[in-house]
Amino acid sequence: MTPRLSPRLAEIVAALPLEPHLRVLEIGCGPGAAARAVAERLTTGHILAIDRSRTAIDQLISSSGDLIASGRLSARCVTIEDFVVGEGEEPFDLVFAIRVGALDGRHPDAGRIALERIAAATRPDARLFVDGGAPLRELGIPR
Repeated sequence: MTPRLSPRLAEIVAALPLEPHLRVLEIGCGPGAAARAVAERLTTGHILAIDRSRTAIDQLISSSGDLIASGRLSARCVTIEDFVVGEGEEPFDLVFAIRVGALDGRHPDAGRIALERIAAATRPDARLFVDGGAPLRELGIPR
């Protein structure tokens, strides 16, 4: 059984401009609650959830078997500062991050690297959202 989404995460997921075919990247996914909620809204799309914590990625994988098997969700243990699109992987249309220090202003040097990695991993018209708005705010992706 999939754990229930907290009201805060439900509000954030609802605010994302999701479309069923999008390729989505979640940065700092933790145990995957938001990633699973996004995956459930995708039909031909896909979400890749990344986190620096191996424990978090293992929790996501163990609680997301059906969504992973469907091809709508995958997970990778990596920091955004080290992230690169995999061989044969398509670029992403939508990126979001919740409580990620590299993107919320807490770690500006890491933030510069993160934005470079996001730019390299996304389509030219991709959009990036972080928490801290009502409930999200959009950041520009440098091109």
